[in-house]
Amino acid sequence: MATQLRHVIRRFLRAPLFTAVAVGTLGLGIGATTAMYAVVDGILLEPLPYPDPGQLVGVWHEAPGLGFDELNQGPAFHWTYRQESRVFEDVAMWSNTRLTITGVAEPEQVPAVMVTAGGLELLGARPVIGRLFQAEDDAPGAPLTTILSYGYWQQRLGGAPDAVGRTITVSGRAREVIGVLPRGFRFIESDPALLIPYQLDEANLFLGNFSHFGFARLRPGATLEQANADVERMIDIATERYTLPGGLNAQMLEEARFAANVRPLEQDVIGDVANVLWVLLGTVAIVLLIACANVANLFLVRAEGRYREVAVRTALGASRRRIANEFLTESLTLAAISGIVAVALAIGALRLLRTLSPQGLPRLQDITLDASVLAVAAAITLLAGIFLGLIPVARHARIAIAGALREGGRGGSAGRDRHRMRSALATAQLALALVLLAGSGLMVRTMLAMRDVNPGFEDPENVLTMRLSIPGAEVPEPALVAAMHERIMNTLDELPGIASVGMSSSITMDGNNSWDPIFSEDHPMPPNTLPPIRVYKWISPNYFATMETPIVAGRDFTWDDIRQHRRVAIISENLAVEYWGSPQGAIGRRIRNVPERPWREIVGVVADARDDGVDQPAPAIAHWPMLQDSLWDDGLQAQNTMSYALRLDRQLAPALMDQIRQAVWSINPNLPLARVETLDRILANSMARTSFTLVMLAIAAAVALLLGAVGLYGVISYIVSQRTREFGVRLALGARAGDVGTMVVREAAILVGMGLTIGLVAAAALTRLMSALLYGVAPFDPLTFAAVAATLAAVAFIAAWLPARRAARVDPIEALRWE
Repeated sequence: MATQLRHVIRRFLRAPLFTAVAVGTLGLGIGATTAMYAVVDGILLEPLPYPDPGQLVGVWHEAPGLGFDELNQGPAFHWTYRQESRVFEDVAMWSNTRLTITGVAEPEQVPAVMVTAGGLELLGARPVIGRLFQAEDDAPGAPLTTILSYGYWQQRLGGAPDAVGRTITVSGRAREVIGVLPRGFRFIESDPALLIPYQLDEANLFLGNFSHFGFARLRPGATLEQANADVERMIDIATERYTLPGGLNAQMLEEARFAANVRPLEQDVIGDVANVLWVLLGTVAIVLLIACANVANLFLVRAEGRYREVAVRTALGASRRRIANEFLTESLTLAAISGIVAVALAIGALRLLRTLSPQGLPRLQDITLDASVLAVAAAITLLAGIFLGLIPVARHARIAIAGALREGGRGGSAGRDRHRMRSALATAQLALALVLLAGSGLMVRTMLAMRDVNPGFEDPENVLTMRLSIPGAEVPEPALVAAMHERIMNTLDELPGIASVGMSSSITMDGNNSWDPIFSEDHPMPPNTLPPIRVYKWISPNYFATMETPIVAGRDFTWDDIRQHRRVAIISENLAVEYWGSPQGAIGRRIRNVPERPWREIVGVVADARDDGVDQPAPAIAHWPMLQDSLWDDGLQAQNTMSYALRLDRQLAPALMDQIRQAVWSINPNLPLARVETLDRILANSMARTSFTLVMLAIAAAVALLLGAVGLYGVISYIVSQRTREFGVRLALGARAGDVGTMVVREAAILVGMGLTIGLVAAAALTRLMSALLYGVAPFDPLTFAAVAATLAAVAFIAAWLPARRAARVDPIEALRWE
């Protein structure tokens, strides 16, 4: 074995071009597959980084009567589950929020989590210093406390060991730091800077406010089926124990048809990214197959050069097993070298992935080249080495010694059966390349279809957005909150470089929406029935003008509407058409959010906005004034947190950003600017998953196209080199150069035609797996398939034309003399 290995390495060193091409091609295929498997393993296959993660479940609901297949947790339900559950060890409720920190450095708004006591223990958190929340921290009226993340503790408090016991100002209220979480700890899918307790008061709970998340740990031996059955039982307890919001009754609640939807917690962490990752893993696996086919062709060419040598050695008594061992040693050694290169490429690819941090890709910190991933890489390398070695072994397994010596001698020409395996591999490469090109083409069509969708606004690259939150502890009066927002908006509007300013509780596609039913005076619901749920937004005057969202009927809100608390509303066009047939028909009609609340007159209808992303239908939206009375209860209600939209008349520069910051701080120096980004960035984030999938498929398709073209070129070029004497004889006997070139291209066309046919059939079957990723295009789109087939045929023609041209230029005298 040692002797064979020395001979193999010596052969590789004598053929540096072959070695470099083979190692590079195979290393690229194995490296891409290894990196993609590491992503799938870290996100989908590895258990969550919590103790006994299989017992952790997400506590969700469904309410088909309200149109919800998934409904979050509500405080009343959470309290009931915690008190009455028979299958949960403990239950926790949490929600993402953003809180303002002052007094540490510049005012800043940071991501935070509200969580009930016991929630961190369910996830196995152990504080670095201090303690976790206890029941007394979560009691109503208890002293305010907070727990810091390790990163925030290091960045803002310098990792000071005496941080516990310090007081920091959070959203205008002093909170005592009681603990610091360990490095790398993530709260489910969130990465908060700090956590605070809910401090729920059971006496004030009601059935509603499903804007929270719930999770629990199952008792030993409990199953999901038992958990769902137990939650179904407790839903009935909650509906009997707690009151309904004003205007609703038990019959309406029954019509909602609340039901349990308990599921593994990993589903909450991973989301719906699994389809994308499996498709991409299949994609790089196809690239690996193409790379193996390409290198296999190189091995066949190399083996053909030793065809006569093998025949001689066989005639002299060498056993077939010894010859097979030699080929396998060569292929396994090459594969091992390629595997080392592959691991290096995979490490680089994963580092790049973490740097780019694609939007919507969870658990990036869990993606590593651990032992299981390296084992898969080793297995792929071993299989590739065996495959590459078996091809020449199979080719020489039944060598006819006399025929081989006669065929390989002077005056002979290569047998046609020697080209069949190489032609089959080239055909397979073209077919697989077509599958990847089809998938990439469908994603291109999807992206183009998304870009053609009107999102509900214009020129997003010229709109800057940011969120400002006025702490209720600092400004408790709703009217003063609205007045401060108005002063900030007017101050910003006066800055040079800003053309227009508007505010909304939620910018289109930013994910900060609220949902509730809309009652129409002209469309009374049957008794004890709830109408469909709609999106709610609270806006300022001039918001639609700033976003350049057209008002198709009626008018915008005015500041008089705000100051005089007029009961008015603006609705989306699709809601107007649904209820009144046209936008004009909705003007003057009246709606309200709950029974027994005042009616509100529709004064305007605005064009639809794709609030859930350009690939989703535009939801029906009700827009309310940012300050109003008697919406939920008696008295005024204002939105403390608002998103500002600033339309710029010039490119955003650091100087303008500084002016914006100073303008806000001139009104209130304790207001940080949060989530500062352009509307174009928000739009891009809504298409981030599609963009990521497109880029990955496009890279894979480009590599496959290149390898397929190289494989075809290699086959045709080798055939031309083996038939040089034949072409010389044909030309000497009077054949035209063009006829020889056409003959070579015709043979290549047969291979290309077979590859295209097989590839189209395979693509038609496999692209159906991408259905969930597509928008505006069918999995089998004739235009896309025709375009990618034409592209592949054109590239293949160029790859075949180059050796065909060389065949046409053969000098008959030189060809016959060499023979």
